[in-house]
Amino acid sequence: MLGRAIREQPRIFAVAVTGSVLFGLLVIASAYVVGGVVGEVVVPAVERGEVGGGVLALAAAALFGISVLRVVGIFGRRLGAGYMQYRLQAAYRRRVTRRYLDLPLAWHHRNSTGTLLSNANSDVEAAWYPIAPLPFAVGTLVMLVGAVASLFVTDWALALVGLAVFPALFALNVVYSRRMAPRQARAQRLRAEVSGIAHESFDGALVVKTMGREAQETARFAARAGDLRDALISVGRLRGVFDPMLETLPSLGTLAVLVVGAIRLRQGAITVTELVSVAFLFTVLAFPVRAIGWVLAELPRSVAGWDRVRRVLDTTGEMPYGEVAFDPATRTPATLGFDDVHFGYEPAEAHLPGAEVLGEVTFTVPAGKTVALVGPTGAGKSTIASLAVRLVDPGSGRVTLDGVDVRELTAASLAATVALVAQVPFVFDDTVRANITLDRDGIGDDEVWAALRLAEADGFVAALPDGLDTMVGERGTSLSGGQRQRLTLARALAGRPRLLVLDDATSAVDPRVEAAILAGLRTPGDGGASASILVVAYRRATIALADEVIYVEQGRVVARGTHSELLATVPGYVDLVTAYEQAEQEREQKRTYDEVAPVPSGLEMEVDR
Repeated sequence: MLGRAIREQPRIFAVAVTGSVLFGLLVIASAYVVGGVVGEVVVPAVERGEVGGGVLALAAAALFGISVLRVVGIFGRRLGAGYMQYRLQAAYRRRVTRRYLDLPLAWHHRNSTGTLLSNANSDVEAAWYPIAPLPFAVGTLVMLVGAVASLFVTDWALALVGLAVFPALFALNVVYSRRMAPRQARAQRLRAEVSGIAHESFDGALVVKTMGREAQETARFAARAGDLRDALISVGRLRGVFDPMLETLPSLGTLAVLVVGAIRLRQGAITVTELVSVAFLFTVLAFPVRAIGWVLAELPRSVAGWDRVRRVLDTTGEMPYGEVAFDPATRTPATLGFDDVHFGYEPAEAHLPGAEVLGEVTFTVPAGKTVALVGPTGAGKSTIASLAVRLVDPGSGRVTLDGVDVRELTAASLAATVALVAQVPFVFDDTVRANITLDRDGIGDDEVWAALRLAEADGFVAALPDGLDTMVGERGTSLSGGQRQRLTLARALAGRPRLLVLDDATSAVDPRVEAAILAGLRTPGDGGASASILVVAYRRATIALADEVIYVEQGRVVARGTHSELLATVPGYVDLVTAYEQAEQEREQKRTYDEVAPVPSGLEMEVDR
């Protein structure tokens, strides 16, 4: 993993390591300069009782020069390491997010939003934490080699002390790293789980509040947050045990040098200058050697984060696009075809068999025609809509646009040809204008208003405080359900698609408004409504507007024909449409009663209470 980082940022790493090596060599040099100043300047001055000004100035200049060069080394090391770390984190956040967008919806269905957020944020950060101390650690290794070499040049006995202390530091760091690894891995996993629970609770705030589950959700979050707290405390305890030991070893080395050095000095094997230099060297080595410990300490957490990031980056199953592109100038309606299409969703667990939800589906939406898709809940209507816009690919068979398999089209050509308005409208936390244009070229305010008129949304948008510049809130919280549906319909229409797929996209809209919208879609003009339409429909008024009705049950096309033909020949279709119609009439009657019925004064007080 560290090798990957170095290969991706070689120049910045070289700058950081150069600064670190410069700092390390100057640490060794400073030790011998200090030893020289003590042995050659301070001790003679004490013996003579006077200090020579020239010698003192020379010693000060030497120490100052080394200090300045060390500052240069520190600056290069820290600037390079920080720049390298943040560049890697930014690059891998982009890669993970890009991978999310490349992977099919089936993969997203198997992974929670909290986990995906954690992968792109805390896991990426954790993966590259060791980059900050890495150049320092590399420079420290060079410094240690230089220090051991200088110790052997000075005195073999003092060198043996260094050989005893440095391997002990490495061994302690290795033990520390191995014990820390499982703790960091568990903490990283719990971070994702806490993020997932929080996101789920906030995203489902409406359900939580209306069902009175605040206390239970709080308890669920608190339990997992407590587990994360305990895991992090476990990490802190281990650090609390090992950090003092890592700090103490260099100090013990310094003490050993003074003891052995005093003996060697009395034997005449070394001078005062050499003894002071070696003792000072052990003192200043204590901090840089910790850099190696910092890298080793971060590696367990880093590896845990990297494993989670790599799981996303190495995931296969993306939907590659082809190279066929339609002429962008073509504005005529497209022909949609399903040819013996079979499809089954992948199971949540790989060892479980998948279940086929569509089989032998064959039908055509002719150019410029409206086809209604009708069937009971779970019949596969939304799956057919997803296949039509290539959110998923069929297991076998073909889905075609103007006779071309959608898998052979470029991404840009497919997006320009087809638009989907889904069951659940999604609105960004932005202005009305931004939600409709999505920064697409060629969509100005005139096109926006034309799309809004076609979606019967121009009236409520014009009444908003700032019109097109009104912020709609996260997921469109300032709008009603019907307004959100009409806004997302206008978004699809603004791109002037040649095929429009409506997956129960007007369910929250008043039936009269829905009829006006669908009638407008069938009439060319004012926004380019000249498009083929595949609509998942329930209401009789909606179905009656279709040129053809496709009736599906249990993933099969059971019947097809006009609305009147199916009413006369298909009992299941009659039962379904009648049931929906009765439910709609009951809702209308209740709405009318709520609007006109007077409330007795006594009941009014009770309702208020």
